[in-house]
Amino acid sequence: MKHPTTTTLIAGLALLLGTGTVLAGDFGDRVEHRLDRRGDRIEQRLDQRGDRIDRRLDRRSDRAEAAGRDGLAARLDRKGDRIDNRLSLRGDRIDTRLDHRGQRFDRRWDRRH
Repeated sequence: MKHPTTTTLIAGLALLLGTGTVLAGDFGDRVEHRLDRRGDRIEQRLDQRGDRIDRRLDRRSDRAEAAGRDGLAARLDRKGDRIDNRLSLRGDRIDTRLDHRGQRFDRRWDRRH
């Protein structure tokens, strides 16, 4: 069984006491902020993952170049950059999507309440 959040408990108490929508204006902003933070964390995690992969492939590229395998070194460099860029773009997309979802929720909440 899922435990109720503090917001749910306060909103329920407000309804029982007849004070109506105590948290109505603030609730949409809080949801928007939560989704924004979530998107930022996901974006940061994907950026860090891409950077780690890129650094690892750069080290392999440096070893290949030292061994005289320039073609392999160039391919590993491009591969690391491509993976890093792809993960960065993916994180940006997810962050933007969650930002828009939060803004949309906040606008709808403000219109209804």
